Amino acid sequence: MRVLLPAAITGGKRNVFNCALKESIVLSGVSMAATNDLRRYPRLFCPNSTILAWQSASLRHVSHVTNLGLGGLYIRTTEPPPPGTFIQLLLDVPAGEVRASAVVQRSKPKEGMGVKFVAMHQEDRARFARWLKSLSS
Repeated sequence: MRVLLPAAITGGKRNVFNCALKESIVLSGVSMAATNDLRRYPRLFCPNSTILAWQSASLRHVSHVTNLGLGGLYIRTTEPPPPGTFIQLLLDVPAGEVRASAVVQRSKPKEGMGVKFVAMHQEDRARFARWLKSLSS
């Protein structure tokens, strides 16, 4: 089901898919990345010290994470793989390790890549969700 936001909330602005745009918001003092209706889960800016290990078929790296949400995250790296590349992620959160499979959605050389989670064990997702909740409170 698709819910359209009233023009008073969105300022009447719509994206190329005719979806209402949402402005960046602050939730409990934690900034959330600007988003639109195409993103299923909101993104949170994470602490600067957040790093993760990731690997593709040919690369292994440790990189900083810029923002994250239940649907994916943005990884800073100078040599990101191209969109469509599947990667494995390992993130160490306070409750333990979180492992996931992801696919690169966006890739910008010398900057980073946006990835979407495609598989994550239930226990890992629960740890990740608890950590996200602690970041937003």
